Amino acid sequence: MSSDGVGSSGLNVANIVSQLMAVERRPLATLARSEAGFQAKLSAYGSIKGAVGGFQSTMSGLSNAAKFLALKATSSDSTIFTATATSTAAPGTYALEVSKLAQSQKLAATGQASSTAAIGNGTLTFDFGTIAGGTFDAPTGKYTGSTFTSNGNGSKTVTIDASNNSLQGIRDAINSAKVGVTATIINDGGASPYRLALTSDSIGKINSIKISVAESGAAGLAALMAHDPGNNTGQKLAETLTAQNAEFKVDGVAVSKTSNTVSDVIQGVTLNLQKITTTAASLTVARDTAAVKTSVEGFVKAYNDLNKILQDLSAYNSASRRGAILQGDATVRTLQTQMRAVLNTPVGNTGGSLTTLPQIGVTFQKDGSLALDAAKLNTAIDNNFNGIASLFATVGRASDSLVSYSSATSSTKPGSYAVNIAQLATQGKVAGLAVAGLIITTGSNDALDVTLNGVSASVILTAGTYTAAALAAEVQSKINGASALSSAGISMAVTQSSGTFTFTSNRYGATSTVAVAGNGAPSLLGGAPTPTAGVDMVGTLDGAAATGAEQSLAASTGNATGLKIQISGGALGARGTVNYSQGYAYALNTLSTSWLASGGPLAGRTDGIDSSIKGISKQRDALEVRLEGIEARYRKQFSSLDVMLSNMSQTNSFLTQQLASIRNLSRN
Repeated sequence: MSSDGVGSSGLNVANIVSQLMAVERRPLATLARSEAGFQAKLSAYGSIKGAVGGFQSTMSGLSNAAKFLALKATSSDSTIFTATATSTAAPGTYALEVSKLAQSQKLAATGQASSTAAIGNGTLTFDFGTIAGGTFDAPTGKYTGSTFTSNGNGSKTVTIDASNNSLQGIRDAINSAKVGVTATIINDGGASPYRLALTSDSIGKINSIKISVAESGAAGLAALMAHDPGNNTGQKLAETLTAQNAEFKVDGVAVSKTSNTVSDVIQGVTLNLQKITTTAASLTVARDTAAVKTSVEGFVKAYNDLNKILQDLSAYNSASRRGAILQGDATVRTLQTQMRAVLNTPVGNTGGSLTTLPQIGVTFQKDGSLALDAAKLNTAIDNNFNGIASLFATVGRASDSLVSYSSATSSTKPGSYAVNIAQLATQGKVAGLAVAGLIITTGSNDALDVTLNGVSASVILTAGTYTAAALAAEVQSKINGASALSSAGISMAVTQSSGTFTFTSNRYGATSTVAVAGNGAPSLLGGAPTPTAGVDMVGTLDGAAATGAEQSLAASTGNATGLKIQISGGALGARGTVNYSQGYAYALNTLSTSWLASGGPLAGRTDGIDSSIKGISKQRDALEVRLEGIEARYRKQFSSLDVMLSNMSQTNSFLTQQLASIRNLSRN
């Protein structure tokens, strides 16, 4: 078929068919051009999706009011202390003098000749509290005439048996149990060099260590480990470092705290104390105007970046007289229109005077981009710092100081919602009927069965004679130290007033319950008092009944649906309003999220383009099949023509020969 002709007529069948098929294949080129156009649009939409995704991420971050309400805490000497501030802090300047830094207690046991020899079996019970009164002898590390009062945060136990009853085993058992103490072994180089050293993991006076030992089997463990700072003869360990609080002054007011990180002295400010002062250092809390400017600038830049990509992909270039790949695309125009509509709509229910972007210097330019007037922004920051957050983020502001905005959902509409409280949340409790007995006797009145918020635990109190305050601390410590309760993250407070005890759950609401039984309950409570269960908050939001849970109310109907507030106390009845607003960053975040959704406009447009590309592929496949048939027909037709021409050529030759023969005969 690659020769000049099948029938040797000289007809070039291959060349003729090739030229005819080139004409037949022209629709394929048209399809290829259409496919390339769709692929280019698909790529352009990929760029738009990426740009909208980046824009959505920025808007999501700027939807947080903290970005616009930041305050900055500055220390005059960062070697003495550093500080951070939240939006609840008040601008001001404070003088700090640090006289002591908080530190942990350290204890050391008597030296042992071997770190691997067996010492004794039993149970170690660690409690933490405050050592008060008496005297301390530094050379021996012992107290005389002092008292130890548990901090009530819970005691912890460690079991020592044949598998871990050496000095090394005791160390490892204490560390593995994570009871709040770190154990090490120190070699002091003496005749009995191996000394077990214990360090409280928590700093401050209230975290000094008390160790009770219940031996089982061979004695020896108590002689090494029993340590009661309130017992003159019960201190087997020596204190090498005394637990102490951080002590400092703020504007001349003396403060004592159990930690060097302090967040409850100046509202909204966290102090990190690092060194004792010789002269007062200063703390300055001021509005972080730089952070606000950065956030506003970030908003403008994010919008302009997205706007430029949309314009570059859809605009007409008058200079080159060519349109971009998405020129006139309705989807792009819709996105641009919707974004501009958001920015041109004032923010409602801000509770302030700022409602539009031009008020802080952000305005549209002729090319559709945003521009920022720095001077106007500075004026807005100086005159209405708190109001700027409402222009960008979701903000909830309550008129009552004991009512606070917690959260909202996508169902919550901006608005001013009235708050009315019919019932405040309470804690579950059991209140004693009479003065508690202060003598705890083993097997007689030392057992308590406690059910707290539906979780049960049993504890054994340490036998002894107590003051009312010390016994309350002992009971609280044992209950809160019960693993069933601590692992569930629940606890209680045990308090006393004139010797009468009250057990109170640390939670609020209907699930807050307390029940106390066991042989120790009558002695502590003066009988069998009736427990009082907690109740949830009850009230209305925007005039409709809200769902109460612990100290919160959540709206479930109307425009306030999803709005959640916290009420920490106060009176019953009308409690003012909560203004909820959604700023521009929130609105644009919501818009861009909807555009990026699986069923959103961008997905719909790209799915349509994908469908068109697949349609072209099907058309191409069908056309290829058709062209194969056409080519086969052309080859058959022209091959037949070639054979026919060849036959005619042979006939012509034969006739020519015959005529020549006839002429020759006639001449003769």
